[in-house]
Amino acid sequence: RVKLPAGQKLVALTFDLCEQPFEIAGYQGGMVDFLRQKQVKATFFQVGRCAQRFPSTTRRIVQSGHVLGNHSYSHSFTNYVKQPRQEIEIIRSQEVFYSVAGVTPVLYRPPWLCHWPWVMSTARQHGLQLVSGTFVHPLEILQPAAVKLTDSAARLTRPGTILIFHDGREARGGPRDQSVAAVGPLIDRLADRGYQFTTVDRLLGISAYAG
Repeated sequence: RVKLPAGQKLVALTFDLCEQPFEIAGYQGGMVDFLRQKQVKATFFQVGRCAQRFPSTTRRIVQSGHVLGNHSYSHSFTNYVKQPRQEIEIIRSQEVFYSVAGVTPVLYRPPWLCHWPWVMSTARQHGLQLVSGTFVHPLEILQPAAVKLTDSAARLTRPGTILIFHDGREARGGPRDQSVAAVGPLIDRLADRGYQFTTVDRLLGISAYAG
């Protein structure tokens, strides 16, 4: 959570995005179109390998004014064991994002929020800002009822909170219906409490992309 001046109620919605856009009935473009309807900008941390598989998703995120962040290339625990500094994962994913969407993200969220010293050092060497956050619910990837996700996220939110939603598990995607259903009610509830929504780069006061 980022410390803000007294009375300033900002919150950042983030989505650890692996596959295609979160699908929402009535919104052909999934979460991107839904957030436009809500007039909310968010930050999407995408896995590089998935950007290769679904490049149109990555481009739509950027073109719609949301912020694209790096969430490694493969989100593989095996690669963390073999490459503890994660340099190859970082370099390869950055190359993919630039090739697909023409941007080089500054924001980096390591898989599983692994802020090991060697990972942090590698990220800094490549000009990346590590981003943590607050999980909307400890069991979100198991998809408990949407109302539980909304209640949990609302309870955990304070000024400066960076909330984390997930798209499935690892880099495989997966069920996301309850997460999708929780987002709209959460936005409405937080707005009623006086919160405004922003992107992580603005919350931190840094640039979203290099160059």
